Amino acid sequence: MIVSKDDITQYIPHRQPFIMIDHLAHVTQERFESDFFIENDNLLVENGQFQATGLIENIAQTCAASFGFLDHQTDGKAKIGFIGAISRLEVFELPAVNTTITTIVTPLHQLGNIYLVKGESFLEGRILLGCEMKIVVSE
Repeated sequence: MIVSKDDITQYIPHRQPFIMIDHLAHVTQERFESDFFIENDNLLVENGQFQATGLIENIAQTCAASFGFLDHQTDGKAKIGFIGAISRLEVFELPAVNTTITTIVTPLHQLGNIYLVKGESFLEGRILLGCEMKIVVSE
């Protein structure tokens, strides 16, 4: 584990109750990996399942935390990012409460401060959701 749940807010602007990431497990320029335990009282849980909006937000926060971690390593200051667009969205399954999802994000392209990333969420090896996102990072 690279960043613990207790330290994750150093790398993302979000605060409770809207934190949708627990730990950063792996961060390189080529791949980001996080995990998240879904609790029953999560704002994005409905009828005992974490909704697709939660999975999308988890991917976005995985990006934010990972880009923040990488920025912190190079120049000491994490930048803020925003979702510019979401495409190629496919929802396969919604995870139940009291489960831990794993999210893998692969940066595909960069043009200035805009990144195209591929994000996928998994539960016990099964893909839950996949999409591409354009992330705009503040300069």
